[in-house]
Amino acid sequence: MKMRRPHRVPLAPQTLAILAKLREVTGGSKFLFPSVRSWHRPISENTLNAALRRLGYDKTELTVHGLRSTASSLLNESGQWHSDAIERQLAHQEQNEVRGAYTHAAEFWKERVRMMNWWASHLDELRARGQVVAMRA
Repeated sequence: MKMRRPHRVPLAPQTLAILAKLREVTGGSKFLFPSVRSWHRPISENTLNAALRRLGYDKTELTVHGLRSTASSLLNESGQWHSDAIERQLAHQEQNEVRGAYTHAAEFWKERVRMMNWWASHLDELRARGQVVAMRA
């Protein structure tokens, strides 16, 4: 993780299937997304943002970090998940120091597993219906 903190992430079956196919492409690298310069280093966030630019998205329209923000909004707006579980899934730390002292080790694992399964199925459903979700500027 960016802040050098451990972060476990539950993966939905759809995600595991995609990663298995990706492993066929990346072969022996320990990274699923190795750098083109060295298979011993991962790609950077800038690599993904550059890919979005090549796809025609301007930096004011879409960024990789913006996708995390969109996920946070949609998960919160669904009303199905505790905000603490969403924040932990996104590797956010509690800003309130007192509350953080009591929740620093909380993982909300079971809820996060259900949440990621729901999220993957939700994305599958949106793709299948060809539904476009309007986003505020």
